[in-house]
Amino acid sequence: MTERARPPSVDALARSLADRGLPHALLVDAARAAIAAGDPGSAAARADDIAAALLRPVINATGVLLHTNLGRAPLGAAPPGGYANLELDLRTGQRGSRGDHAASLLARAAGAEAALVVNNGAAALLLALAAMARGRAVVVSRGELVEIGGGFRIPEVMQQSGARLVEVGTTNRTRLADYERALADHDDIAVILKVHQSNYRMVGFTAAVDVGELATLGLPVVVDIGSGLLDATTPWLRGAPPAWLAGEPAARQTLAAGAELVTFSGDKLLGGPQAGVLAGRAHAVGACARHPLARALRPGGLVLAALQATALAYLRNDGDAIPFWRMATLDVAGLRRRAQALGAGEPVDTAAVAGGGSVPGLEIASAGVAIDGDHTATLRAHEPPVIARVHDGRTVCDLRTVDASDDPVVAKALLSCTS
Repeated sequence: MTERARPPSVDALARSLADRGLPHALLVDAARAAIAAGDPGSAAARADDIAAALLRPVINATGVLLHTNLGRAPLGAAPPGGYANLELDLRTGQRGSRGDHAASLLARAAGAEAALVVNNGAAALLLALAAMARGRAVVVSRGELVEIGGGFRIPEVMQQSGARLVEVGTTNRTRLADYERALADHDDIAVILKVHQSNYRMVGFTAAVDVGELATLGLPVVVDIGSGLLDATTPWLRGAPPAWLAGEPAARQTLAAGAELVTFSGDKLLGGPQAGVLAGRAHAVGACARHPLARALRPGGLVLAALQATALAYLRNDGDAIPFWRMATLDVAGLRRRAQALGAGEPVDTAAVAGGGSVPGLEIASAGVAIDGDHTATLRAHEPPVIARVHDGRTVCDLRTVDASDDPVVAKALLSCTS
């Protein structure tokens, strides 16, 4: 009778995995799980799975510029470490305000009297409604009761704010008279809310009321513009605004049309870190800043530092300093030349998209390379991982979302798929 082999000790097996670069405690977890499963040989694969679950840099070759799974807008240089004057006034030595940095710069760039930064776009809208309409009614077109990422819906956000929803119009057509009727029927309406349908597009027999018309009704108009375009004239870019931005609402023009407040995300068309921005009239922003939720929703210093760098680039009209705009406006001919020079895969014309719930249905002409078959798993296992897409049975790497300095990495990863 053969004696059953004794399993290795957890510590010995964990030490054999030291080359994985993980803390010993995590290697112990991998070793213990492998031994418990009766398969000590799987410890290395389990350790690799732990490493793969950690945050790490990847190369986005999907052609989706604001890829939600990849963190949406890529950031430029990382904020410096160490201390910062987050809430210290260096002129007086007294306590300062977080709003003196990124928020004030964003207000200047958007043509607003004031601005406030919170931790995401949904939080910005929640805070605006809680501060301006808690215990009262808010009028919204039925065609704007959208669902945002993660299954959250405008009516649910409003419910959490303590405001009461009053729906007007129909799914596809809402007129000024619908709002007027609601104002006549309800005496506790605090705000008219307009929500941009930033993650889908409605075409055909449709009608909506613009901000200028809503502002004539005499109540504060709050507009969730969603994607965070600061100025429709895009002065930070060379030449005219890109055609794919047509119809996208912008903060400056929305406020100029009469909105009391606009809310938007920081990590979409703004091109900054995940954040939410409220910008508009000083009294409205002040009411939001004084609300108890403002402290619960405020971002940390790293986010504010990254947002400040983004805002300064806008004020310099330096679109090249914002990675999203630099990639979005690359010349297609240049992308084709890069594809030809890559030395791996077949050069192909592609169609990139903004992504992240921005400018839905509109494509950006692009170029990249393709190889036959689905090799996305192999590319993800590369170091660093390359994230591609499959189209018509081919693996496509779109170079619009790849920094030119990473082209050799993409070429090496593709060659590993075909060797």
